[in-house]
Amino acid sequence: KFKRDQITRRNAEMVRGKTQMRRIENATSRQVTFSKRRNGLLKKAFELSVLCDAEVALIIFSPRGKLYEFASSSMQETIERYNRHTKDTRTKPSEQNMQLLKTEAANMVKKIELLEVSRRKLLGEGLGSCTLEELLQIEQQLERSVSSIRARKAQVFKEQIEQLKEKEKVLAAENARLCEKVRNWDSLQGSLFDIVSSISLIQETLHACLLLSVWYAAVAR
Repeated sequence: KFKRDQITRRNAEMVRGKTQMRRIENATSRQVTFSKRRNGLLKKAFELSVLCDAEVALIIFSPRGKLYEFASSSMQETIERYNRHTKDTRTKPSEQNMQLLKTEAANMVKKIELLEVSRRKLLGEGLGSCTLEELLQIEQQLERSVSSIRARKAQVFKEQIEQLKEKEKVLAAENARLCEKVRNWDSLQGSLFDIVSSISLIQETLHACLLLSVWYAAVAR
């Protein structure tokens, strides 16, 4: 039990001593940690360049913007080399991709050639080298094409007939409307004629009454 407690305490101390990967809030502690880690990183970069004969370039900016750098040769040359490498990596496709593109292009060319041969045969060209089986296949394909064309033509005719029927309905309705207008106009003319006749009759009656009044006045004298 004593050994188990001892191991537990040791593990707890190790957990407490482990640095958590988050921003250090205390400014002084943060600056001290930055200085230690920066020096350690610069030392590791130097050791890597010497021990492994590697070209190493390290650039560090402090929180306040101060620059720290290390280069095993020339910082500018290393940066230019890096830029060339990344540019080549971005612009040049890999050999595998190039081979894949070539294969796809070759397959596309073959498909285009086959389609061109089929088109010429359907037009009746280049049939001299065809076997009987190929000729039968071409004939069947042409028959299917003709059947599709006829079906489409019948469909177009049907649609046009339906459109003409709709136009006929519209024209018939317009004709009925115009005929109704004509009938209304004839009826209106008849009404006007009756009114004019009545006015004439009234005028004649008034004229007769006037004459009768004049005659009566003359007789009364």
